[in-house]
Amino acid sequence: MTTDVSEKNKAAGRSIAANPVALLLVTGFLVGLNFPLGKLAGAAEVSPTLWAALLSLGVCLLLGPILWLKKRLSFSGKQMVRYVVISAIISFIIPNLLLFTVIPHTGSGYAGLMFALSPVFTLTLAGIFRLKTPGFLGMLGIATGLAGAALVSFTRGGEENAPDLIWLIAALLVPMTLACGNIYRTIDWPAGAQPDALAFWSHGFSLLVYAVLLFAEFGSIPLASLAAIPLVALGQLIVGGLTFPVFFRLQQKGGPVLLSQLGYVAAAVSLVAATLLLGESYAMLTWIGAAVIAVGIGITVLAQIREN
Repeated sequence: MTTDVSEKNKAAGRSIAANPVALLLVTGFLVGLNFPLGKLAGAAEVSPTLWAALLSLGVCLLLGPILWLKKRLSFSGKQMVRYVVISAIISFIIPNLLLFTVIPHTGSGYAGLMFALSPVFTLTLAGIFRLKTPGFLGMLGIATGLAGAALVSFTRGGEENAPDLIWLIAALLVPMTLACGNIYRTIDWPAGAQPDALAFWSHGFSLLVYAVLLFAEFGSIPLASLAAIPLVALGQLIVGGLTFPVFFRLQQKGGPVLLSQLGYVAAAVSLVAATLLLGESYAMLTWIGAAVIAVGIGITVLAQIREN
Protein backbone atom coordinates (compact mmCIF):
# COMPACT_ATOMS: atom_id res chain seq x y z
CA MET A 1 0.00 0.00 0.00
CA THR A 2 2.82 2.39 0.96
CA THR A 3 4.63 1.53 -2.26
CA ASP A 4 1.52 2.31 -4.31
CA VAL A 5 1.14 5.71 -2.65
CA SER A 6 4.82 6.47 -3.21
CA GLU A 7 4.59 5.55 -6.87
CA LYS A 8 1.47 7.71 -7.28
CA ASN A 9 3.25 10.68 -5.68
CA LYS A 10 6.24 10.22 -7.97
CA ALA A 11 3.95 10.01 -11.00
CA ALA A 12 2.15 13.19 -9.91
CA GLY A 13 5.51 14.96 -9.52
CA ARG A 14 6.60 13.88 -12.99
CA SER A 15 3.25 15.01 -14.41
CA ILE A 16 3.67 18.52 -12.95
CA ALA A 17 7.29 18.73 -14.12
CA ALA A 18 6.24 17.90 -17.68
CA ASN A 19 3.04 19.99 -17.80
CA PRO A 20 3.65 23.54 -19.08
CA VAL A 21 0.40 24.86 -17.58
CA ALA A 22 1.20 23.49 -14.12
CA LEU A 23 4.75 24.83 -14.36
CA LEU A 24 3.38 28.23 -15.41
CA LEU A 25 1.07 28.50 -12.40
CA VAL A 26 3.64 27.23 -9.88
CA THR A 27 6.41 29.47 -11.20
CA GLY A 28 4.16 32.52 -11.38
CA PHE A 29 3.00 31.98 -7.81
CA LEU A 30 6.58 31.72 -6.52
CA VAL A 31 7.75 34.76 -8.49
CA GLY A 32 4.81 36.74 -7.15
CA LEU A 33 6.00 36.14 -3.58
CA ASN A 34 9.26 37.96 -4.32
CA PHE A 35 7.53 41.34 -4.47
CA PRO A 36 6.15 41.58 -0.92
CA LEU A 37 9.41 40.09 0.40
CA GLY A 38 11.32 42.75 -1.51
CA LYS A 39 9.06 45.47 -0.09
CA LEU A 40 9.84 44.32 3.46
CA ALA A 41 13.55 44.31 2.66
CA GLY A 42 13.33 47.83 1.26
CA ALA A 43 11.51 49.02 4.38
CA ALA A 44 14.36 47.58 6.46
CA GLU A 45 16.84 49.46 4.22
CA VAL A 46 18.54 46.29 3.04
CA SER A 47 20.68 46.88 -0.05
CA PRO A 48 18.84 45.84 -3.26
CA THR A 49 22.05 44.14 -4.39
CA LEU A 50 22.26 42.09 -1.20
CA TRP A 51 18.59 41.13 -1.48
CA ALA A 52 19.03 40.02 -5.10
CA ALA A 53 22.07 38.00 -3.99
CA LEU A 54 19.92 36.19 -1.41
CA LEU A 55 17.64 34.98 -4.19
CA SER A 56 20.56 33.53 -6.15
CA LEU A 57 22.09 32.08 -2.98
CA GLY A 58 18.85 30.23 -2.30
CA VAL A 59 19.04 28.60 -5.74
CA CYS A 60 22.65 27.50 -5.22
CA LEU A 61 22.03 26.17 -1.70
CA LEU A 62 19.08 24.07 -2.85
CA LEU A 63 20.38 22.77 -6.17
CA GLY A 64 24.10 22.45 -5.37
CA PRO A 65 23.89 19.41 -3.05
CA ILE A 66 21.25 17.71 -5.23
CA LEU A 67 23.29 18.10 -8.42
CA TRP A 68 26.46 16.99 -6.63
CA LEU A 69 24.81 13.82 -5.33
CA LYS A 70 23.44 13.08 -8.81
CA LYS A 71 26.85 13.89 -10.38
CA ARG A 72 25.28 16.51 -12.65
CA LEU A 73 27.44 19.49 -11.73
CA SER A 74 29.41 19.25 -14.97
CA PHE A 75 30.33 22.57 -16.53
CA SER A 76 32.17 22.56 -19.82
CA GLY A 77 32.26 24.05 -23.28
CA LYS A 78 32.33 27.59 -24.58
CA GLN A 79 28.60 27.55 -25.26
CA MET A 80 27.85 26.67 -21.64
CA VAL A 81 30.09 29.50 -20.41
CA ARG A 82 28.48 31.95 -22.82
CA TYR A 83 24.99 30.85 -21.86
CA VAL A 84 25.59 31.10 -18.12
CA VAL A 85 27.19 34.56 -18.32
CA ILE A 86 24.74 36.16 -20.73
CA SER A 87 21.59 34.62 -19.25
CA ALA A 88 22.70 35.61 -15.74
CA ILE A 89 23.27 39.24 -16.74
CA ILE A 90 20.12 39.87 -18.77
CA SER A 91 17.77 37.44 -17.00
CA PHE A 92 18.62 37.84 -13.33
CA ILE A 93 21.23 40.46 -12.43
CA ILE A 94 19.80 43.47 -14.28
CA PRO A 95 16.08 42.69 -13.74
CA ASN A 96 16.50 41.84 -10.04
CA LEU A 97 18.61 44.91 -9.29
CA LEU A 98 16.02 47.05 -11.05
CA LEU A 99 13.14 45.28 -9.33
CA PHE A 100 14.39 45.49 -5.76
CA THR A 101 15.44 49.11 -6.32
CA VAL A 102 12.02 50.31 -7.54
CA ILE A 103 9.81 48.31 -5.16
CA PRO A 104 10.29 50.72 -2.20
CA HIS A 105 9.22 53.59 -4.49
CA THR A 106 6.38 52.03 -6.49
CA GLY A 107 5.01 49.45 -4.05
CA SER A 108 5.32 45.71 -4.44
CA GLY A 109 1.90 45.30 -6.05
CA TYR A 110 2.64 47.79 -8.83
CA ALA A 111 6.14 46.41 -9.44
CA GLY A 112 4.62 42.96 -9.71
CA LEU A 113 2.11 44.18 -12.24
CA MET A 114 4.96 45.42 -14.44
CA PHE A 115 5.82 41.76 -14.94
CA ALA A 116 2.51 41.50 -16.77
CA LEU A 117 4.01 43.49 -19.64
CA SER A 118 6.76 40.95 -20.35
CA PRO A 119 4.57 38.71 -22.59
CA VAL A 120 4.07 41.57 -25.06
CA PHE A 121 7.79 42.31 -25.33
CA THR A 122 8.58 38.58 -25.50
CA LEU A 123 5.98 37.97 -28.21
CA THR A 124 7.43 40.82 -30.28
CA LEU A 125 10.96 39.44 -30.00
CA ALA A 126 9.74 35.89 -30.70
CA GLY A 127 8.25 37.14 -33.97
CA ILE A 128 11.50 38.90 -34.90
CA PHE A 129 13.55 35.75 -34.23
CA ARG A 130 10.91 33.54 -35.91
CA LEU A 131 10.27 31.42 -32.85
CA LYS A 132 6.99 29.62 -32.20
CA THR A 133 4.18 32.04 -31.35
CA PRO A 134 0.71 31.21 -29.98
CA GLY A 135 -2.44 30.87 -32.05
CA PHE A 136 -5.49 33.12 -31.96
CA LEU A 137 -6.65 32.06 -28.49
CA GLY A 138 -3.17 32.48 -27.03
CA MET A 139 -2.84 35.91 -28.64
CA LEU A 140 -6.22 36.84 -27.17
CA GLY A 141 -4.97 35.86 -23.72
CA ILE A 142 -1.86 38.04 -24.11
CA ALA A 143 -3.92 40.99 -25.38
CA THR A 144 -6.39 40.66 -22.51
CA GLY A 145 -3.59 40.55 -19.96
CA LEU A 146 -1.99 43.60 -21.56
CA ALA A 147 -5.27 45.52 -21.40
CA GLY A 148 -5.50 44.78 -17.69
CA ALA A 149 -1.89 45.79 -17.08
CA ALA A 150 -2.41 49.04 -19.02
CA LEU A 151 -5.48 49.85 -16.91
CA VAL A 152 -3.54 49.21 -13.71
CA SER A 153 -0.61 51.36 -14.85
CA PHE A 154 -2.93 54.19 -15.87
CA THR A 155 -4.80 54.24 -12.58
CA ARG A 156 -1.59 53.91 -10.53
CA GLY A 157 0.11 56.75 -12.40
CA GLY A 158 -2.85 59.06 -11.85
CA GLU A 159 -3.03 58.66 -8.07
CA GLU A 160 -2.09 61.56 -5.79
CA ASN A 161 0.66 59.50 -4.16
CA ALA A 162 1.89 58.15 -7.50
CA PRO A 163 5.63 57.39 -7.72
CA ASP A 164 7.92 59.80 -9.54
CA LEU A 165 8.12 59.25 -13.30
CA ILE A 166 11.70 58.00 -13.07
CA TRP A 167 10.61 55.05 -10.93
CA LEU A 168 7.72 54.20 -13.25
CA ILE A 169 10.16 54.16 -16.18
CA ALA A 170 12.63 52.03 -14.20
CA ALA A 171 9.83 49.59 -13.41
CA LEU A 172 8.99 49.43 -17.12
CA LEU A 173 12.56 48.37 -17.90
CA VAL A 174 12.07 45.19 -15.86
CA PRO A 175 9.73 43.42 -18.34
CA MET A 176 11.88 44.62 -21.25
CA THR A 177 15.00 42.96 -19.86
CA LEU A 178 13.00 39.87 -18.88
CA ALA A 179 11.79 39.54 -22.47
CA CYS A 180 15.36 39.66 -23.78
CA GLY A 181 16.30 36.93 -21.32
CA ASN A 182 13.30 34.78 -22.25
CA ILE A 183 14.30 34.78 -25.92
CA TYR A 184 18.02 34.35 -25.35
CA ARG A 185 17.63 31.35 -23.03
CA THR A 186 15.63 29.58 -25.75
CA ILE A 187 17.76 30.28 -28.81
CA ASP A 188 21.10 29.55 -27.11
CA TRP A 189 20.12 26.65 -24.80
CA PRO A 190 23.19 24.35 -24.71
CA ALA A 191 22.61 20.99 -26.36
CA GLY A 192 21.89 18.29 -23.79
CA ALA A 193 22.01 20.69 -20.82
CA GLN A 194 19.68 19.98 -17.90
CA PRO A 195 17.44 22.76 -16.50
CA ASP A 196 18.69 22.35 -12.92
CA ALA A 197 22.34 22.63 -13.96
CA LEU A 198 21.67 25.77 -15.99
CA ALA A 199 19.75 27.30 -13.08
CA PHE A 200 22.57 26.51 -10.64
CA TRP A 201 25.42 27.85 -12.75
CA SER A 202 23.53 30.94 -13.92
CA HIS A 203 22.76 31.91 -10.35
CA GLY A 204 26.23 30.92 -9.22
CA PHE A 205 27.67 33.46 -11.65
CA SER A 206 25.03 36.00 -10.58
CA LEU A 207 26.07 35.49 -6.96
CA LEU A 208 29.69 36.20 -7.87
CA VAL A 209 28.70 39.45 -9.62
CA TYR A 210 26.56 40.54 -6.68
CA ALA A 211 29.48 39.92 -4.30
CA VAL A 212 31.77 42.10 -6.44
CA LEU A 213 29.15 44.87 -6.53
CA LEU A 214 28.66 44.71 -2.76
CA PHE A 215 32.40 44.92 -2.09
CA ALA A 216 32.66 47.86 -4.49
CA GLU A 217 29.79 49.66 -2.73
CA PHE A 218 30.34 48.78 0.93
CA GLY A 219 33.82 47.29 1.13
CA SER A 220 32.26 44.09 2.46
CA ILE A 221 29.03 42.10 2.32
CA PRO A 222 26.65 43.87 4.77
CA LEU A 223 25.02 40.77 6.25
CA ALA A 224 24.35 42.63 9.50
CA SER A 225 21.54 44.51 7.76
CA LEU A 226 19.60 41.24 7.57
CA ALA A 227 19.50 40.92 11.36
CA ALA A 228 16.37 43.08 11.54
CA ILE A 229 14.39 40.75 9.24
CA PRO A 230 15.83 37.22 9.67
CA LEU A 231 12.58 35.40 8.87
CA VAL A 232 11.97 37.51 5.77
CA ALA A 233 15.53 36.80 4.60
CA LEU A 234 14.98 33.08 5.19
CA GLY A 235 11.75 33.31 3.21
CA GLN A 236 13.60 34.92 0.31
CA LEU A 237 16.20 32.13 0.35
CA ILE A 238 13.49 29.47 0.26
CA VAL A 239 11.39 31.18 -2.41
CA GLY A 240 14.46 31.74 -4.59
CA GLY A 241 15.55 28.13 -4.20
CA LEU A 242 12.13 26.80 -5.19
CA THR A 243 11.49 29.21 -8.05
CA PHE A 244 14.24 28.59 -10.55
CA PRO A 245 14.21 24.79 -10.90
CA VAL A 246 10.61 25.08 -12.12
CA PHE A 247 11.42 28.32 -14.00
CA PHE A 248 14.02 26.62 -16.21
CA ARG A 249 11.77 23.61 -16.73
CA LEU A 250 9.02 25.95 -17.90
CA GLN A 251 11.52 27.54 -20.29
CA GLN A 252 12.38 24.11 -21.70
CA LYS A 253 8.84 22.71 -21.89
CA GLY A 254 6.79 25.80 -22.71
CA GLY A 255 9.07 28.10 -24.69
CA PRO A 256 9.69 31.83 -24.20
CA VAL A 257 6.20 33.19 -24.89
CA LEU A 258 4.42 30.87 -22.46
CA LEU A 259 7.17 31.42 -19.91
CA SER A 260 6.70 35.19 -20.13
CA GLN A 261 3.06 34.80 -19.15
CA LEU A 262 4.08 33.83 -15.64
CA GLY A 263 4.12 37.63 -15.28
CA TYR A 264 0.31 37.60 -15.29
CA VAL A 265 0.21 35.05 -12.47
CA ALA A 266 2.95 36.84 -10.52
CA ALA A 267 1.14 40.15 -10.93
CA ALA A 268 -2.07 38.80 -9.43
CA VAL A 269 -0.24 37.08 -6.57
CA SER A 270 1.82 40.17 -5.73
CA LEU A 271 -1.22 42.47 -5.74
CA VAL A 272 -3.18 40.22 -3.39
CA ALA A 273 -0.17 39.60 -1.13
CA ALA A 274 0.69 43.30 -0.97
CA THR A 275 -2.88 44.12 0.03
CA LEU A 276 -3.41 41.34 2.58
CA LEU A 277 0.06 41.19 4.13
CA LEU A 278 1.55 44.66 3.68
CA GLY A 279 -1.53 46.87 3.87
CA GLU A 280 -1.02 48.46 0.45
CA SER A 281 -4.20 49.98 -0.97
CA TYR A 282 -5.27 50.35 -4.59
CA ALA A 283 -8.13 52.06 -6.37
CA MET A 284 -11.14 50.11 -7.64
CA LEU A 285 -9.99 50.55 -11.25
CA THR A 286 -6.70 48.91 -10.30
CA TRP A 287 -8.59 45.86 -9.07
CA ILE A 288 -10.68 45.84 -12.23
CA GLY A 289 -7.44 45.83 -14.19
CA ALA A 290 -6.21 42.94 -12.05
CA ALA A 291 -9.45 41.06 -12.79
CA VAL A 292 -8.88 41.60 -16.52
CA ILE A 293 -5.36 40.19 -16.08
CA ALA A 294 -6.90 37.15 -14.36
CA VAL A 295 -9.17 36.64 -17.37
CA GLY A 296 -6.08 36.80 -19.57
CA ILE A 297 -4.47 34.07 -17.45
CA GLY A 298 -7.55 31.88 -17.89
CA ILE A 299 -7.54 32.34 -21.66
CA THR A 300 -3.82 31.55 -21.80
CA VAL A 301 -4.27 28.36 -19.80
CA LEU A 302 -7.19 27.30 -22.02
CA ALA A 303 -5.12 27.99 -25.14
CA GLN A 304 -2.25 25.87 -23.81
CA ILE A 305 -4.57 22.99 -22.89
CA ARG A 306 -6.09 23.01 -26.38
CA GLU A 307 -2.65 23.15 -27.96
CA ASN A 308 -1.46 20.19 -25.92
